[in-house]
Amino acid sequence: MDVKTGLFYLFSAVLLFAAFRVITARNPVYSALYLVLAFFQAAALWLLLRAEFLAIALVLVYVGAVMVLFLFVVMMLDIDVAGLRQGFWKHFPLAAGVGALIALEMAAVLMGGFRLEGAPRGAAMAAAPGTSNTMELGKLLYSEYLYPVQIAAVILLVAIIAAIALTLRKRKDSKSIDPADAVRVKARDRVRIVAMPVTRAAEPAAAEDPAAAQAQPGAKA
Repeated sequence: MDVKTGLFYLFSAVLLFAAFRVITARNPVYSALYLVLAFFQAAALWLLLRAEFLAIALVLVYVGAVMVLFLFVVMMLDIDVAGLRQGFWKHFPLAAGVGALIALEMAAVLMGGFRLEGAPRGAAMAAAPGTSNTMELGKLLYSEYLYPVQIAAVILLVAIIAAIALTLRKRKDSKSIDPADAVRVKARDRVRIVAMPVTRAAEPAAAEDPAAAQAQPGAKA
């Protein structure tokens, strides 16, 4: 086994472990951090496949932007972890069956590509002079896969709108003011001075203590 194969098995093992911890960690913040680790391992696998652009895009876009958004959303939503875990084992058989079905479908699709003989298409592109992975990927995305790219963009837009709607919902424990009310307020409405007549006579001064009066110099007898 050469070094490249060993690195592939190492990154794959760490990726599977991180993916498993994403769905089993008790704290949502830990789940997001394990997802960051999974993204880094996937980027390393892309590097082994000589897809440098995809690896850098995975790190910069997903780890640098999307995961930061996930962390902010997790912290702002104040998720009740105990409530979410109720009925976990009740629905676990159905979730395991759906996961196994997805894995079988992916294996059926990918096995056909693994059985191809000869050099892969990516290696042929990299070997040709004057070609680039980024340029070839851009040509495919905006020519042959234009509609899937647009559909993915619409799905991401819907996800952004849903995240904003969740963070702007009204909560009972939050204290906030309406900016429109703050702008419409006038100076005379902030402080109002009211003149009130005196309804109680002033009390007479209390009699001084004789001992204190004698102690003072120049006091009258």
